[in-house]
Amino acid sequence: MEPIFTITELAEALDVTPRAIRLYEDKGLLDPRRAGKTRVYGADDRNRLERILRAKRLGLSLRKIGEFLELHDRSNGTTPSEIQPRIRKLIEQFETQRDDLETTIAELRDLQGR
Repeated sequence: MEPIFTITELAEALDVTPRAIRLYEDKGLLDPRRAGKTRVYGADDRNRLERILRAKRLGLSLRKIGEFLELHDRSNGTTPSEIQPRIRKLIEQFETQRDDLETTIAELRDLQGR
C-alpha cells in the first residue's frame, strides 16, 4: 500500500511549510489528490516535492522548475529524441552553475586559510 501524507505530515517530513506546498500547488507544480477538502499526497507527490525543493536550493525560478518538471514528466511518455535538446541545455546550465560554485568555494577556502 502506498504511503499517504497530509499537507502537514509532508511539510514536516521535508522541512518546509504547508504554505510553501500550497504555493507550489497554486503554480501548478504539485497536484495532490483530494479526500473531500483534505489534500492527500502519495509517494509520487513527495518525490516531486523533493525535486522542487532541490531545484529551489539550486536557485531556479518557479518557471524554470516547471520546465524541469515538464521534461521529467514528458520523458515517461515521449520519445527521448523529442526532449533531448532541452535536456542537454539544462545539463549545460547546471554544469556551468556547478563550475561557478566550485570556483566560489575555492576562493572562500583560500580566504578562510589566510
